[in-house]
Amino acid sequence: MTEIPVTLTVNGRARTLRAEPRTQLADLLRGGLLLTGTHLGCEHGVCGACTVELDGAPARSCITHAGACDGATVRTIEGFDDDPVMASLREAFSAEHALQCGYCTPGMLIAARDVVLRLPDADEARVREEMSGNLCRCTGYRGIVRAVLRVLRERRG
Repeated sequence: MTEIPVTLTVNGRARTLRAEPRTQLADLLRGGLLLTGTHLGCEHGVCGACTVELDGAPARSCITHAGACDGATVRTIEGFDDDPVMASLREAFSAEHALQCGYCTPGMLIAARDVVLRLPDADEARVREEMSGNLCRCTGYRGIVRAVLRVLRERRG
């Protein structure tokens, strides 16, 4: 199959790769750029393990064609090292025991960051609703919800 060029800004760095038209963004990130923090779970866009930030919004990279992202800005979990909101979330996830096996954690953190930034006044019910698109088989979600609420409270002062 013929490959196409795909130019992306990934974690702040411009990159041009070649990919088959059917290549999913998750596969390009993991295989082409070795950014393995983006996990593949269901490969149907249901579980959220593959969540990345695409042009500033969470996106399921397992169902997003890489070619459709040409010119886009992508941030994977590896690209949030200097982000203060992500630092707060990581600390809260640890303190609230919001992770167990860790497989869902990268996508969960990216989704949680979006909630914190987009919905600063979210209550527990809203956090649960917003995070419901990211599946975790280990934790029962209590710690995850507590962690997000903790960061929301901290940001409110």
